[in-house]
Amino acid sequence: MQRKYPNLCKSIKIGNVHFRNRMFSAPMGGTDITADCTIGRASTAFYELRAKGGAAAVTVSEVVVHPETEGSHMFHLDLKTVGSLASFTYTADAIRRHGAIPSVELSHSGQYAGTYLTDKDKKGGLAQWGPSDGVRPDGLRVKALTEEVIVDIVAAYGICAGIAKRAGFEMIMIHGGHGWLINQFLSPYFNHRTDKYGGSLENRVRLAQEVIDSVREAVGPGFPIEFRMSGSELFDGGYDLAEGVEIAKLLESRIDLLHVSAGTYQRGFSITHPSMFVPHGCNVYLAAEIKKHVSVPVATLGGLNDPAMMEEIIASGKADVVEMARALLADHELPRKVMSNRDEDIVKCLRCFTCMAERAATSTRRCTVNPLIGRELDGTEVIPSAHPCKVLVAGGGPGGLKAAITAAKRGHKVILCEMTDELGGILKGEQALPFKYEMYQLGVTLGKLAEDAGVEIRLNTTVTKDYVEKENVDALIIAVGSEPLVPPIPGLDGDNVVVVNDYYLKQDKVSDKVVVLGGGLAGCEVAIHLAKEGKVVQLVEMRSELAPDANIRHRPILLKEIEMNKIHVHTGYKGLRVTEEGVVCADAYGEHLVPGTTVICALGQRARRTVVEELIDCAPYVIQIGDCVSASTITTAIYQGYHAALDI
Repeated sequence: MQRKYPNLCKSIKIGNVHFRNRMFSAPMGGTDITADCTIGRASTAFYELRAKGGAAAVTVSEVVVHPETEGSHMFHLDLKTVGSLASFTYTADAIRRHGAIPSVELSHSGQYAGTYLTDKDKKGGLAQWGPSDGVRPDGLRVKALTEEVIVDIVAAYGICAGIAKRAGFEMIMIHGGHGWLINQFLSPYFNHRTDKYGGSLENRVRLAQEVIDSVREAVGPGFPIEFRMSGSELFDGGYDLAEGVEIAKLLESRIDLLHVSAGTYQRGFSITHPSMFVPHGCNVYLAAEIKKHVSVPVATLGGLNDPAMMEEIIASGKADVVEMARALLADHELPRKVMSNRDEDIVKCLRCFTCMAERAATSTRRCTVNPLIGRELDGTEVIPSAHPCKVLVAGGGPGGLKAAITAAKRGHKVILCEMTDELGGILKGEQALPFKYEMYQLGVTLGKLAEDAGVEIRLNTTVTKDYVEKENVDALIIAVGSEPLVPPIPGLDGDNVVVVNDYYLKQDKVSDKVVVLGGGLAGCEVAIHLAKEGKVVQLVEMRSELAPDANIRHRPILLKEIEMNKIHVHTGYKGLRVTEEGVVCADAYGEHLVPGTTVICALGQRARRTVVEELIDCAPYVIQIGDCVSASTITTAIYQGYHAALDI
């Protein structure tokens, strides 16, 4: 077979272990963590899904090696806790039986213990330990580890590694990046010690070397050890790439794979996990430079989801392995699709941070585009129906498309009607925003998958009660979505006004001075786009804060972009009327003119309830999904669409 991406699909030997391709599943924390910090069944299924999808390695994250000094509620692995060894054994087996190599990440958060606790107040009850005494930015005191305790922590890494090998794991990853304990020792910003663990680079690297040696003694020669490091801390006071190279050179003889990430907890979440506002692969340069100076294989990562880009990374020698986390949530079958030349079928990650926001908010996982994530035990197989029937889906947005694809896979005869001339629903508008173009692509990909599944697609077709009765269907899925909210503000129907949903059709009408009326997620994102184009942008919001509808991971990044792009923000402003000069607004102090020759109306969406009410009794089985129920998110629409089809 001629592989479209031969370098990406090529096997690699690391240590004494063979990996089936160069696509690894990067560490992702489990969410089904028991009270005893063992791996729950849901987390086992979560990791297994990546193995089923063709990843060469799947890394379980994170195992706290020394709970005595790091009491976070993350995975622990020991022989004392009933169920601990068994839970890791079942997980390793679940990964390995699909041909992937099970790996486990050993970690210690140091002075950032408790970061992933849902109840953030509990961090205050944890002892925060680091290389040096100090105070965290949030006021928590940090105590310097004694040499005696360091010796105990080093030994704990080896003990955990040995138990992991016993459980069936075939690779160990040591977390030495992102501002966690080992990184804190490597960093001149955190490490102010004057003993053998501080001062010179050789001293600051000592803990990492001792940890690796401890793990090596436990697992033996040939057993792959992957060391994860930040190529650069990327903030003033931290180590830079040049020093990152030297760190790598001091570690390479002890390890089998060098995993080069970026940034630290101190620098910011969006550096380590690149957001939609930065290019894919923006951190690859770190691995590429370090690889020039070491002989050990190097892995890279950072917002990677395009097989062509990943192929180039391997082919050009920038790295030997590419690792993905979010991309394999969005499409767990990405590696299998690459291996079988079906890359056009890949559902790409949107970098919307729903996955990480959900973990922080509810201690679960969810993915905007993959309804299986975090719910793998609910059933990952689409089972053919014993009684195929005729299904009509009204609406060609993401929810309707997902419902149609799923129903067709079950063997039903599916007709999907879309009232416009293009599929995608609200996603069509995203094609005008470069940093959200993958949301537009989602609609295109789902449309292709629907056609491939045998769905009959009828464009420019409005579904009415008469239409449904004429088709005589057994099931009707109503996915007619929402429509823009345009309140009766004088002048809002003027020629200088563009509704945000229509911006992609009317970009040429937008002048260089713009007022965005509405500071929710849609308004903020279009404002950022316009500002990046060089326009003077005024952002008006009636509430006291911007983008309350954005998730807790995306929102801080969004607000930073607004600040960086010098957008003029007016909160607490209520729009009264639109004129040729801009929008007249009122606040507690009176009326004000917010100047601009174009106005973008981004005041939200409302469900198309009138359409729903007409169709609600038109078939034996009727279900309404997505925005037509209540204006919500792509996540909700796709999840509801998938399960609506399973229920037929």
